[in-house]
This record gives sequence, C-alpha cells and structure tokens, in this order.
Amino acid sequence: MARKETDSENPGRLKQIALTYKMTRRADRMIGWILAGVGLVTFGAVLAIGFWLGYPIYLGILGFLLAFLAMAIVFGRRAERAAFGQMEGQPGAAAAVLDNIGRGWNVTPAVAMNRNQDVVHRAVGKAGIVLVAEGSPNRARSLLASEKKRMSRLVSDVPVHDLIVGDDEGQVPLKKLRTRIMKLPRTLSGGQVTQVNDRLRAMGDLMSNMPMPKGPMPKGMRMPKGQGGR
Repeated sequence: MARKETDSENPGRLKQIALTYKMTRRADRMIGWILAGVGLVTFGAVLAIGFWLGYPIYLGILGFLLAFLAMAIVFGRRAERAAFGQMEGQPGAAAAVLDNIGRGWNVTPAVAMNRNQDVVHRAVGKAGIVLVAEGSPNRARSLLASEKKRMSRLVSDVPVHDLIVGDDEGQVPLKKLRTRIMKLPRTLSGGQVTQVNDRLRAMGDLMSNMPMPKGPMPKGMRMPKGQGGR
C-alpha cells in the first residue's frame, strides 16, 4: 500500500515540476542552457578534484549529486523570479506573496479596499502587524494610513508597520516583499502573536462578509458600491 501511494504521488510531483519549467521557460528562454551549464560545471569541477586526489569514482558520484543540487537551487530561484514577473502589476499579487511568507505569520487579505482595486492586506507575526498596500500610490497611501490608524487604536500596544508594493522610491518591489518583512525586528512572543490574532479576529474585518479569491484578482474587477468602497 505504501509503495502504491508513493507511485501515485511521483507522477504528480513530476507533472508539477514540468509545469513549473514550462512556466519559467516562457519568461526565461535560456533556463535550459543555464541549468545544463550549472550541472556540467559543478560535476566537472568535482570530478577534476577527484582525479587530482586519486578518487575519481567517489568524487564523481559526489559531483553528480552536487550538480543536481546546484541545478535545483538555480531552477528554484529563476522559477520564483519568473512567477513574480507574471504576478507583478496584478491586483492581489501581494496577497499571494504573503500567503507564502512562512510559518508564524497569520495573513488576512483585503482588510481594506476601495472601488478602484486599491487594497490593504494584513500579516500578523512576531514583528507585530504588517499592513501591505497595493494599487495607485496616492490612493493606496491614503487607504493604508486609514487602516494603520484603525490598527493603532485597536491594538495600541503592538507595532504596526506599513508597506506599499511598487517600484517607485519609498515602495517595496513585489519580489523583495517577503525579504523585507522577514527583516523586521521581532518584538512579540508566540503567545502575544496569538493574543493579537484573537483580538483582531474577534473584532472582524472590513471584508469579512465578502468571499475573496486567493491569489491575484482578475483585472477589471471592481468593488460593488456599498461593500468596502472608500
């Protein structure tokens, strides 16, 4: 039974890798040559060391494993870059990044939104409350300031950080959003994070009654009047 389950999972993983490669290749036409070059250079370097030390077989095997690892690392980074490139500029892209920020963070997308698709997402972790706005810089800044003020009143003892996603000065590029958040100073314990989440959950959010799709939202989608419009 265990073998059957493993066999059934492997095709799924291989299919996922193949789909990721195709997606990456659409944005990075040289990905195949780059991976081949990384693999050959890594294997060749380790094998050369093996001949120099007199252990070509052992280091040849090690070189093969290291080449595979190096290719996997390079592929992962370039696939991530390609994914960010495709998401950039789409409403809800920041929420997709926050959803993959890692353990220890509680993410609530679209805690504030207006009819122009300017939106604020919230992440709560040991760094406190992080509000991430995306959309038109001026409108997003106003929406973010309003939400930050509300958070400061509700949880005055918790640090509230605000970020705007974008490529202009003072903004955070989408591909650097996760890194920027992870660099914020940790000021809360795990128990305090749980308490903050419970308090915010009890008070509810602006969008609590509206089902929101995960990931980037379709372009052209507008908020109906009377539901979150500002």
